[in-house]
Amino acid sequence: MSKLVIVGTVAFDAIETPFGKTDKILGGAATYIGLSAAQFNVDSAIVSVVGGDFPSEYITMLESKGIDVSGLEIVEEGKTFFWSGKYHNDMNSRDTLVTELNVLADFNPKVPSAYTDAEVVMLGNLHPLVQLSVIEQMDSPKLVILDTMNFWMDNTLEELMQVIAKVDVITINDEEARQLTGEYSLVVAAQKIMAMGPDYVVIKKGEHGALLFHQNDVFYAPALPLEEVFDPTGAGDTFAGGFAGFLAKSGDISFENMKQAVIFGSCLASFCVERFGTERMLELSKKEIHQRLQQFKSLTQFEIELT
Repeated sequence: MSKLVIVGTVAFDAIETPFGKTDKILGGAATYIGLSAAQFNVDSAIVSVVGGDFPSEYITMLESKGIDVSGLEIVEEGKTFFWSGKYHNDMNSRDTLVTELNVLADFNPKVPSAYTDAEVVMLGNLHPLVQLSVIEQMDSPKLVILDTMNFWMDNTLEELMQVIAKVDVITINDEEARQLTGEYSLVVAAQKIMAMGPDYVVIKKGEHGALLFHQNDVFYAPALPLEEVFDPTGAGDTFAGGFAGFLAKSGDISFENMKQAVIFGSCLASFCVERFGTERMLELSKKEIHQRLQQFKSLTQFEIELT
């Protein structure tokens, strides 16, 4: 089993959807990634920063999931990163109401010395220079996975391109893939992104599944049709955590194994959206995951007679 370093936000979110709204709850990319990867019992560490207002019980909870928090800096006089958003009725689009960087504005990541030799690095959505700093602190990881978003494409494209050139896998959604490349066809977009550096490109399509590209190979994983989606906020990060966690657990970074990683990521993301925030991920059982993986298998398996 490989060590996994997770870099990203540990934050407060306040969310409003057609199903209701929350006050400040636990959120952040690194939180969702960590909780998702924890399903594989991997040796993982979170590198992030919080303020003195961050409840100690949240840190205890992360530790109880087997996540090393020695790289979680606590700025006692500061406030934790906060994001608030409101989802539209289609649950695919949202409006950001509040973004308060707080302690994240001056974040200088420090990878714990026990994890600089980690084989897998998951760079959650953060400023590209922070992501770059983490890459430079690592010894020689077998796999570096990058998650980013259109905000960084709009505001720090040059720095983002530096990071993209140094990673093995990039995970972005379809809108971001089109923005990054100027190509509408996702196949063409993926080829252009691979030319930027990564060997593998994962394009997330929300309720329409995910695509995995490597050289001339393409794999498609559907999303499980759900009766209700309460909160899609952490779905992409949960997908990334499942993807990275499975690869760290197996130690196999072949294209064939990444297909399974995409399925595991999609499976875990399907649970995340069933409740607000991290609530569903905290109560998830191995039995539930196994049953849902069987549903994924049934969804895509068929026999056909070719004449």
